[in-house]
Amino acid sequence: MSDLPCCPKCNSEYTYADGELYVCPECAHEWPRQAVAEAVEEARVVRDAVGNVLADGDTVTVIKDLKVKGSSSVVKVGTKVKNIRLVDGDHDIDCRIDGIGQMGLKSEFVKKA
Repeated sequence: MSDLPCCPKCNSEYTYADGELYVCPECAHEWPRQAVAEAVEEARVVRDAVGNVLADGDTVTVIKDLKVKGSSSVVKVGTKVKNIRLVDGDHDIDCRIDGIGQMGLKSEFVKKA
């Protein structure tokens, strides 16, 4: 397993070092090696669609109809989701929605209530 960081742009794990830069062969993004050390120290901040900072336990409102993958269900606009949990990955929020169940949401489709 490589100890090189994943690409910050596309999250590819196939990065390589080229002099003082890291390079992603999938999206051609280049970034300096020293920036990686600084980025690790920064705390991850998750923001909603309008720029509010989200935290564990917040209540959010869905701002767009969202189709539930693998089901004919839809999460309607205005659905309130209580007690969210922030996670790393493609979907920033883990939550439980009444009538649907456990689900992952992207922070760009919610706003803080």
